[in-house]
Amino acid sequence: MQYVFVPLMLAVAGFLMACAWIAHLKFKTWGFWPALALSWLFVLPEYVLNVFSARWGRVVFSGAQMAAMHLVAGVICVALVSHFYLGESLSTSQLLGFALMCVSIALIIFKP
Repeated sequence: MQYVFVPLMLAVAGFLMACAWIAHLKFKTWGFWPALALSWLFVLPEYVLNVFSARWGRVVFSGAQMAAMHLVAGVICVALVSHFYLGESLSTSQLLGFALMCVSIALIIFKP
């Protein structure tokens, strides 16, 4: 069960963190404090998911594997949020860089 739910929780946490990092950029008229408050609304549940998934997933995954899953989820979610929510385009070199990051993360996650 942890093999499925821990990566899913880490992916949701990555999405929440991506929203906290960059979603407020769409509202250019907002000041710093409202943007910070909005970010913290996303960060608190993200942190709860991270701590819970790390403690629960430790039975089947190593710390390095869980950190790698969280990093790749964060990178993919930032790319998706910036493209679909903020309307930014992703260049070929950025897509290639994301693909290489995913390959490196896969090398960490999967044991031979």
